[in-house]
Amino acid sequence: MNRTDNMKMINRLICIASAVMTLASCACGAGKKVNNSELMVHSQMHRCPTAKYLDFKEGRLRWNYTPGLELKAYLDVYRTYGGEDIFNYVEAWYDEAVNEDGSINTYSVETYSTDLICPAKSLFYLYDKTGKEKYRKAMDLVKTQVDGQPRTSEGAFWHKKVYPWQIWLDGVYMAEPFYVEYVTRYYPDSLKTEAYDDIVNEFTVAAARTYDPVTKLYRHAYDESREMFWCDKQTGQSQHCWGRALGWYCMALMDVLDILPEDYQGRGKLTEILQKICTELPKWADKETGVWYQVLDQPGREGNYLEATCSAMFTYTFLKGVRMGYLDESLLPYSKELYSNLCRQFISTDEEGFISIDHCCSVGGLGGSGNRMGDFAYYLSERVVSNDCKGVGPFIWASLEMERLK
Repeated sequence: MNRTDNMKMINRLICIASAVMTLASCACGAGKKVNNSELMVHSQMHRCPTAKYLDFKEGRLRWNYTPGLELKAYLDVYRTYGGEDIFNYVEAWYDEAVNEDGSINTYSVETYSTDLICPAKSLFYLYDKTGKEKYRKAMDLVKTQVDGQPRTSEGAFWHKKVYPWQIWLDGVYMAEPFYVEYVTRYYPDSLKTEAYDDIVNEFTVAAARTYDPVTKLYRHAYDESREMFWCDKQTGQSQHCWGRALGWYCMALMDVLDILPEDYQGRGKLTEILQKICTELPKWADKETGVWYQVLDQPGREGNYLEATCSAMFTYTFLKGVRMGYLDESLLPYSKELYSNLCRQFISTDEEGFISIDHCCSVGGLGGSGNRMGDFAYYLSERVVSNDCKGVGPFIWASLEMERLK
């Protein structure tokens, strides 16, 4: 066994020991329950000796939204409960990814993919806590991508440079939370309102262009050029409302509303969109289990399956929306029931006491290859896995919301 393998084994043993100690400390005391948010973090740290193993990367560092999403959730657990092992696990990944000059390994601004903005959200907290100037430099680098990101004629970001003229609901989550926090921290007051207007415009254009008046839900994506093979030539819309796409959009609303000033008038546009979505979502849940389907607008259709990532995202949205006052407090019992449904349907426990979130759609997209048509068959063709980052992160956030109620 070489030195690298030895270090991997040592790191893995440290993570396992830490997780076991955490489980034991959480479980001690009469009737005290383990917090699911902490338990999921330590379960993942047990399975993945370093964060380079998240998203099934097997030790390869890649700057992408998937580890960025999950590690942001870990930081939120750390900020709630502490645990230096959690912080060190997160910071080790970012410390390796970000160089002293602020450049980021495996990242290029010129790719202009909104997916690559997402992992920068954690840099704000890491910079505050560690004081490492390279994190501030990396934020500035990513902000140059925001400034140069190609846009539609209505001012909304293209999802990626390789997907010209396209708005994906996914991309709203990938870009806007970082954008709004950077503006709030570092822009002079004289420029903030204009930037906030730009951010709200992203949400309103995406909503207007993907809205399906029949279902009152939102389609996965929109192509302004009407040239992509997956879009309707009249509306520019993709064929279906995909669960996780709308989940991304809902979580983007949560993140941005956290930061927009209370006296900023544009907040009302976002809360209105959120309220409309949350009025419709319960109508599309499975009647028996209370969770949602992979293809959101086709409940009960043969082959469609109950999907964990969108169900976790919607559960988190309802719980936090009620807590923050964006949704009516009368929805609290329903929101708590959603969490019970989520755990019952998707969370499993192994013989060591570690938990998993099962039935996660691994990936979903449009274009790039001939089979990504956005039709019903396409969404069912993608792999279904356990412990995908896109399920783990939202489950942790939903758990933190439930834990705040206790």
